[in-house]
Amino acid sequence: MEHMNADEARGSPERWLEGAYDCLLEGGVESVRILPLAKKLNLSRTSFYWFFKDREALLDALLSRWKSKNTGNWVQQTEAYAESVCEAVLNVFDCWFDDSIFDSRHEAAIRSWAQQSPTIANEIADADAKRIRALTGLFERFGYETLTADVRARAMYLTQLGYVSMRIQEDMSVRMMRIAGYVEIFTGHQAENRELRRFFARRGVPEFQCSHVD
Repeated sequence: MEHMNADEARGSPERWLEGAYDCLLEGGVESVRILPLAKKLNLSRTSFYWFFKDREALLDALLSRWKSKNTGNWVQQTEAYAESVCEAVLNVFDCWFDDSIFDSRHEAAIRSWAQQSPTIANEIADADAKRIRALTGLFERFGYETLTADVRARAMYLTQLGYVSMRIQEDMSVRMMRIAGYVEIFTGHQAENRELRRFFARRGVPEFQCSHVD
């Protein structure tokens, strides 16, 4: 590091956080340690303290990143413009397939961390409640009674949580073929072909893979 200037030698808060994120995903919260992280990033241990008070501050930053991205974006997707409840549900389905909106690996890692920490378990419970409440609001906006909206929201949310917690790996074409069926189960209505095509286009699915909606 003799050729680095001071800023390069210290790194940046984003670099430390990204390294900690990688460690969390690879080895769980116990692997997020300052010295091993410094070695991984080829930075000095002391430079860490330019950006974070201690390890707990770094863990707090990881938690904040998860809350902002996964819960924040989830709520935004429930509030996105839609002509129908089917299209609204398809907007939320984007969370299932786009890590830039909802990071499933980070979600799984935080939920694993919660098994060791009552504090994180409380954060998970709060996030679950916010997400389900947002989904319930989605259904209510389209005329569902409160109890029905709540049940449909829970069915939809817990289905996705099953994919995350079970770390299910499916061929994407197979999962896409189920989309129309999921929409009908969760809403009680069939999605219009144009709504499905817009969803498939966002996901970059070739036309031949969604020919069943013609």
